[in-house]
Amino acid sequence: MSALLGFSCLFVGLMIVNAVYSYQSKHIDPAFGSTFLFQLKMLPLFLPANLLIGYGVRWVQQSFGQLTTALVSAKIVELLVCLLMGYMFMQELPTWKTWVGLLIIIGGFILMKWK
Repeated sequence: MSALLGFSCLFVGLMIVNAVYSYQSKHIDPAFGSTFLFQLKMLPLFLPANLLIGYGVRWVQQSFGQLTTALVSAKIVELLVCLLMGYMFMQELPTWKTWVGLLIIIGGFILMKWK
């Protein structure tokens, strides 16, 4: 149960952070002033996002028993979130090379866990 809760927290926290940065890159002028004001407005979102990510890593680590496994699985979740944000904000469809790269990373994760 803690793994499911951990991955859910990771997913939601990473969605918040990546959505803010994706929105900024698409809709906010890159000048320092407008970027600074946008980041100030987004500060209230970053505390819950960081808490969700932190507790997500903690609960995944407790269920797997290793911090390395938790962090690598968090990176896999982050890559999936990045693919989703790329599609949502930039209408980028992943190519076959993207999927092969993701499968290589997942294969490395499975190899790391294999005893």
